[in-house]
Amino acid sequence: MRHTKFLRLSCLFLSVLALGACEKMQVKPTPQATPECACPAQPSEPAKPVEVKPEPVKVPDYGLLKPADWQELDAITKDDVTKAWPAWKLGCASLKAKPAWQAVCNEADKLENPANAAIVDYFKKNFTVYRTTNLDGSNTGLITGYYEPVIKGSRTKNDKFRFPLYTRPDDLITVELASLFPELANKRVRGRVVGTKLIPYYNRGEIEAENSPLRGREFVWVDDQIDLFFLQIQGSGMVHLDNGEKMHVGYADQNGQSYQSIGRLLIDKGELTADKASMQGIKDWARNNPSKLRDLLNANPSYVFFRELPAGLPGPIGALGAPILAERVVAIDPRFVPLGAPIFLSTNLPNSNKPLNRLMMAQDTGGAIKGGVRADFFWGAGIEAGKSAGSMKQSGKIWVLLPKDFQLPK
Repeated sequence: MRHTKFLRLSCLFLSVLALGACEKMQVKPTPQATPECACPAQPSEPAKPVEVKPEPVKVPDYGLLKPADWQELDAITKDDVTKAWPAWKLGCASLKAKPAWQAVCNEADKLENPANAAIVDYFKKNFTVYRTTNLDGSNTGLITGYYEPVIKGSRTKNDKFRFPLYTRPDDLITVELASLFPELANKRVRGRVVGTKLIPYYNRGEIEAENSPLRGREFVWVDDQIDLFFLQIQGSGMVHLDNGEKMHVGYADQNGQSYQSIGRLLIDKGELTADKASMQGIKDWARNNPSKLRDLLNANPSYVFFRELPAGLPGPIGALGAPILAERVVAIDPRFVPLGAPIFLSTNLPNSNKPLNRLMMAQDTGGAIKGGVRADFFWGAGIEAGKSAGSMKQSGKIWVLLPKDFQLPK
């Protein structure tokens, strides 16, 4: 059945590009783009294909990494790298499946509760340092932050908990563009089949309508509509259930619609000034304007689907497939930095000139994290982590540590 469906989609691929939803394979949306009003289409009337020509990405793998020297990382001796070691060991559980990483991960297994000096010595002995650069040759870029929201919910819908999280729908079709166009590696389109055509998947307005086409795929309900929206932006979170349980939820997929910034929309409409269009500012506006909230949220047609993660995890699951640890993991652009690599980050604390020089692990990715010198700093879970993440917009530099026998392109 799966092979038959793939052949049908391949034969129809010229019309598939109607979707206009080419995007990174792993998506953790971050508000950036200027929104446009999204007017929900009627599900009973299939959308007409409109040709889309995705711009090819022609960047050599890791071609922006430049050889550097350990002397550039003198600040690593002032970092408590014992706090980064557990994150590295969690990452190794996934990296061991890749030949380039097996030897260094096996060496890590030989160290039991290593002290700071032993960890630094391990990395110096087994890794080569590379400086990240941008396409223009510069070596400074944007460092932002993200976090794991904590919201209240229930496994049963009631008057208090009435906003659902949906699992990935069965009719959501994904086409990997690289299978037909190699220059579009790491790009995909999503949609649903109606008759003989692949059309855009349901947008936010359609999914959250009273007669939702996804009815029956709910697995938990939460009590706050705007908190749910920001959970989708972050891509993962924790739900404190009314029975006392704590449920980790993680990104499962996305509907393929483009993300539109509601913060930018509020600024453009004069509802908020730029300095107030933070996560907290938008939440305050939402609670003061409940009658306008639904239309505002529907202006962003993008929608994220979730899955329940195993209990007892030390953190949410990142793009590497490993739990990510607070303040020791960043999201990067995997076109330029190998996913899972240790990095050294040199930046400042949010809204501060106080240096933040830290050994981190590049174990996550994000739809808005694009470029050679670009990282999203994971601050952890809860309100305080959210405040740090929301206010972090610093410039910084990044060095990447790769195994000495790691093969970079010539």
